[in-house]
Amino acid sequence: MADSLARAQLARVAKTLAHARRSSLPALALMTDDDRLADPREAVLALPRGSLVVLRAREKERRSALAAKLIRLARQRDLKWIVADDPELAVRAGAHGAHFAESKMALAASWRLRRPGWLITCAAHSFDACLRAKRAAVDAVLLSPVFPTGSHPGRPALGSLRARSIARESALPVYALGGVNERTARQLAGGDFAGLAAISGLAVRFRDRDRCACGTSNV
Repeated sequence: MADSLARAQLARVAKTLAHARRSSLPALALMTDDDRLADPREAVLALPRGSLVVLRAREKERRSALAAKLIRLARQRDLKWIVADDPELAVRAGAHGAHFAESKMALAASWRLRRPGWLITCAAHSFDACLRAKRAAVDAVLLSPVFPTGSHPGRPALGSLRARSIARESALPVYALGGVNERTARQLAGGDFAGLAAISGLAVRFRDRDRCACGTSNV
């Protein structure tokens, strides 16, 4: 988990990246995770206003329960939130959009036609995937893993140079995901990425939220 200073530093890097890329999307995204962020509420409340939350959960019942909590928290913190791989829940819960796996870009394209005003993102693990995401008319891609990450232990990371090259050449806004924290994010400086996405890098230690420097600033 990250302390308040680390989260504030990560938020500042994300804001700088978004400004350089001239992106109007949220600069910072928190990914919920069944294993590494079992209860995301404190982390959500510590986010800078205007950030993005990507709701992910393996079980349908858990996704629904998290959505019910996020509705209130997002309104309280002026956050955007989208649902991963369950667009029907996104509709029912009144989310701002949906996130899709790389293998489901065709489904993302279908939902773009059905919900033109949604914020729709896709996972991507290569430049080719970014090209396919552009054809699917999504708003942004989450490129991963940029750095080694506990979410995919043993999986080769793209590395900062390769990831920045992909983001630079992409016609879509690209978020860096995977092993992103206040230290690794410094390797992504420049105008390549539209923002940063993280799990552990934005997690909150118990009762640390009230001391969070990033919770009072806009990103």
